[in-house]
Amino acid sequence: MSNEKIPYKIYLEESEMPRAWYNLRADMKNKPAPLLNPETLKPMTEKELSKVFCEELVRQELDEDTAYFEIPEEIRNFYKMYRPAPLVRAYCLEEKLGTPAKIYYKFEGNNTSGSHKLNSAIAQAYYAKKQGLKGVTTETGAGQWGTALSMACSYFDLDCKVFMVKCSYEQKPFRREVMRTYGASVTPSPSTETEVGKKILAAHPGTTGSLGCAISEAVEKAVNTEGYRYVLGSVLNQVLLHQSVIGLEAKAALDKYGVKPDIIIGCAGGGSNLGGLISPFMGEKIRGEADYKFIAVEPASCPSFTRGKYAYDYCDTGMVCPLSKMYTLGSDFIPAPNHSGGLRYHGMNPILSQLYEDGLMEAVSVKQTEVFEAAEQFARVEGILPAPESSHAIKIAIDEAMKCKETGEEKTILFGLTGTGYFDMMAYEKFHDGKMTDYVPSDEELEASLKKLPKV
Repeated sequence: MSNEKIPYKIYLEESEMPRAWYNLRADMKNKPAPLLNPETLKPMTEKELSKVFCEELVRQELDEDTAYFEIPEEIRNFYKMYRPAPLVRAYCLEEKLGTPAKIYYKFEGNNTSGSHKLNSAIAQAYYAKKQGLKGVTTETGAGQWGTALSMACSYFDLDCKVFMVKCSYEQKPFRREVMRTYGASVTPSPSTETEVGKKILAAHPGTTGSLGCAISEAVEKAVNTEGYRYVLGSVLNQVLLHQSVIGLEAKAALDKYGVKPDIIIGCAGGGSNLGGLISPFMGEKIRGEADYKFIAVEPASCPSFTRGKYAYDYCDTGMVCPLSKMYTLGSDFIPAPNHSGGLRYHGMNPILSQLYEDGLMEAVSVKQTEVFEAAEQFARVEGILPAPESSHAIKIAIDEAMKCKETGEEKTILFGLTGTGYFDMMAYEKFHDGKMTDYVPSDEELEASLKKLPKV
């Protein structure tokens, strides 16, 4: 199909917005391993998980057979504020690179929270409200999830307690203030508000924190506060289910113009964006209906896929959460404080980990100065200042497009632009001032953390 027939931005009609989330596990030949109770080492039951999570979310977490979950009308009505999200043809970037490749990106930043995280936040807040809860607790790293959840909780009149990774709390005060604007309380983690926080501070004096630390504190606060449950912005299977709206919309928009991507690229931290983007395409690949090349892009400073181990591990540093079989660097791993690009979680979603283990997906790691170079290049030609997380995908999309330039192949590339970077200006400032450095953990550092994996 000629370029003239494909608009710069492809918008679906409201009636074309997905009416159901897609559960990739229903089509997977090898299902992800179950969550284990850390005390008994037996699969977690619905009753056990319901002490921490909302009841309906637990059912979604454990269901490996239902292919589609209908999206409740209340959530669909909220989605209409910012969905369907645009699929954009990066004509300007293609021209600047001089590549024969066709580049598309699914842009998830057209909402107040500035990222894709709102897709799951509103769903989790809805189920908490439906259950009659007073509020929820959570963690946030760079702040996108905390921002999205505070907005969703405000919509449903729920209290929201956020534990924010300390270095991000200090580096990104504006995102913190957006959370407070929506009524959330925000605590730098690790803190002295919880017993697990005190233990982490005692073991790691002066630590700038990690998502694993913040998760531990949020879980403790939830289970010890009547009328509260814990919600999570990535990693869990229920979150990938909600985020499947990204891939479902992207596929519908491409199908509308007869476009089939050859390469699909997503940034990878805990896996919410990547899993949401690739789900319907991966389903086709597993069912033998089509073939795609999938690339997960992670930071070299927190490389769970490319340098981690596929094993059962704690989801949190305080070791209070269930054990999950995933690619992990060890729950004790804390990224260096100079790491500014987000994607700080020590492990990866179980679904994505199983797909990677089965060879259905590739993974690469990139250094953060390279990521910000790609972000700046993209901003100058496409007019969007991308989030640092998204820029990991941008970096590899550009690399793949340049390979096409060298070979003359006209491949079609799709990547996820998870959100905007307007609250990440301190990181951009460090990059522009030449103060940003690349930290790559040594084999010895990773081995020390991996030695502490639980014996399962």
